[in-house]
Amino acid sequence: MTSTEPKPYIVFGYGSLIWKPPPHAIKQTPGFLKGYVRRFAQKSHDHRGTPENPGRVVTLIHKEDWDRFSASDAFPEEDIVWGIAYTLDPVHAEDVRKYLDYREKDGYTIEYVDVFGIENGQEKVVISGATTYVGKPENPSFIGSQTIEDLAQRIFSSVGPSGKNMDYLYELAGSVRKLAPESFDSHLFALEKRVKELDKDTLDRIPNLGHSTT
Repeated sequence: MTSTEPKPYIVFGYGSLIWKPPPHAIKQTPGFLKGYVRRFAQKSHDHRGTPENPGRVVTLIHKEDWDRFSASDAFPEEDIVWGIAYTLDPVHAEDVRKYLDYREKDGYTIEYVDVFGIENGQEKVVISGATTYVGKPENPSFIGSQTIEDLAQRIFSSVGPSGKNMDYLYELAGSVRKLAPESFDSHLFALEKRVKELDKDTLDRIPNLGHSTT
């Protein structure tokens, strides 16, 4: 890159950006962050819930911050977050920034992170200084730690302008599994399992209206 070329704008997606990429992405790099946790610790008033019944969406939290809120966490020691780093077309960088700032307006702030990958069995930084959106504990939509059961019940019952909260969970879990052979998230997968159990239990209780009673 010459000094006259604009620096690429790279954004790391760890939630819905994994399956809903930002516009004008010219490269996708799967990778992970270290020293963070991804948790459904953010209220969603405008996408997967309503002001009266907010859903839950994921945010990044620094591991040392999460330690203050993790009493209910089933996996308190995890500090790896898999996602995708998107390199954006520099020509459209400002437009994409505005789009993402609006999309992540409900309590998120910008941080710059190193994205790691695994090459030949070794961890290495593959991108330095990627932009990402973090829900800090002091933001008004931050809900803190909840048990898997409490989160599952809330996610199962919440719906917002962008659809069912549980569909967001299912999309995220499925997308993380596909990122790389090594990609995982124990908390995410445990939550997905419990919500699917609630979903199945509800379906099992619905009478089969297709059968005649005569």
